[in-house]
Amino acid sequence: MSDRLLVVNADDFGLTSGVDRAILRAGADGIVTSTSVLATGSALAGSVSDLRASALGIGAHLIAVGGAPPLLSAREVPSLVDGQGRFPRSWHVFVGRSGRRAVDPDDLEREFTAQIESLIGSDLCLTHLDTHQNIHLWPSVARVVVRLARRYDIGFIRIPRTKGRSPLAMGVRVLSGRLTRRVTAAALPTTGATVGLDEAGALHETALHDAIGRLGASGVDAADIVCHPGEAGDAELEATGWGFAWADEVAALTSPATSEAVQAAGFRLGTYADVARAEARVRPGNHS
Repeated sequence: MSDRLLVVNADDFGLTSGVDRAILRAGADGIVTSTSVLATGSALAGSVSDLRASALGIGAHLIAVGGAPPLLSAREVPSLVDGQGRFPRSWHVFVGRSGRRAVDPDDLEREFTAQIESLIGSDLCLTHLDTHQNIHLWPSVARVVVRLARRYDIGFIRIPRTKGRSPLAMGVRVLSGRLTRRVTAAALPTTGATVGLDEAGALHETALHDAIGRLGASGVDAADIVCHPGEAGDAELEATGWGFAWADEVAALTSPATSEAVQAAGFRLGTYADVARAEARVRPGNHS
């Protein structure tokens, strides 16, 4: 068995019942090993028992964007919400407000704490943290997320990465490097390569196999793929306007040829907890 690990993480568990069913299917019948859960997700209560019964690694998909209401009341986190008591719809708005120091980091920490404790209270053992729309790339958010990972002994923070060349991609690359250094300074492990930001919503079989091949050729000991499974005809998903090919991703993730591609690339499948354990074994001074 290969010592090289590949984590395949499905985002947005709890968003809709269709997303939850698709993620669970991609875990049971495909290569998905992990999922990031929305504590505010309207479908979570109906799916959490099935999630607990699955073999998936489970993380908190911390949310402060997307137009949803916070878990706490608007009065408890006033700088995070608009006049209707909802988070801003996009990261653009959040980052703009954060850059003007209109977002109180204490509000963010209170809300993220509530989300983590809600998931823990549902008997979910958390392997990792990340954020909806990757807002933990922003330094003020990253500080909060790293602090909470240490407080709750959560062993991994996902690092978004891009291969793009646009001005936006270059900015993401700079922020990703800073986040990696912050996470490493906190003695938390990282993967060596990540796919999914550039390909978000378009990981059909050809794209997925190409990504797996590139990760294999990179020579890294641990890598991760971020995906977005869902069901065709899900009206709630269509209402988001994201335009993702959710059902195509499920087909790609559950294809026998995809499992073969993982093996051919020299990986074995695992979770972020497996990455953390593997790094702990090779950390200097560890003789276990």
